[in-house]
Amino acid sequence: MTIPSCQLYLISPLDVGGDFPERLQQALEAGPVAAFQFRVKDVEQGEAERLAEPLKEICDAHDVAFIVNDDVDLAKRLAADGVHLGQGDGDLKDARVELGDQMQIGITCHDSRHLAMEAGEGGANYVAFGAFFPTTTKETRHRPEVDILEWWSTIMEIPCVAIGGITPDNCQPLVDAGADFLAVSGSVWNDPEGPTYAVKRFNEILAG
Repeated sequence: MTIPSCQLYLISPLDVGGDFPERLQQALEAGPVAAFQFRVKDVEQGEAERLAEPLKEICDAHDVAFIVNDDVDLAKRLAADGVHLGQGDGDLKDARVELGDQMQIGITCHDSRHLAMEAGEGGANYVAFGAFFPTTTKETRHRPEVDILEWWSTIMEIPCVAIGGITPDNCQPLVDAGADFLAVSGSVWNDPEGPTYAVKRFNEILAG
């Protein structure tokens, strides 16, 4: 299978209980998907660990990187493939000491070239820019221009992730600008045709 130059990075909805493991299975079977981010809020760590474990097993079975949002301790306890840190979620240097060199660390950089350069120089494995489009998944205050992706991919080898309101209908400019990954959530989990259909639509575009 040819891996497209830009790949899908799925982000979970906040509710990952109920039938969500089955929905994740469907999404990954429709792949390829490069990574899955486990993102829950206001959940005690023991409960978060309980919810995450079956999802990590599904990702492992499909060779999909399992990334934990905002929680270095949980990432370490789960032996996750990586952690994603927002600007208020801890220091990159401290996280690297805690997690070692083998775990991926991604950093939210909003619309800031300065924050991205700091993250890249500080040893981040990827930087994330967004939100590029309106989104209801989380509150956003930053709206980068698409050319930030072109700027980054021209000067740095560290991958960049585009995030925020991305759908199959609006993603092409981000791909063309050099995004290495499209981070998507609502456009997959809320697709009326289901996650299988949504992932296939994205991958048809990325393969084209």
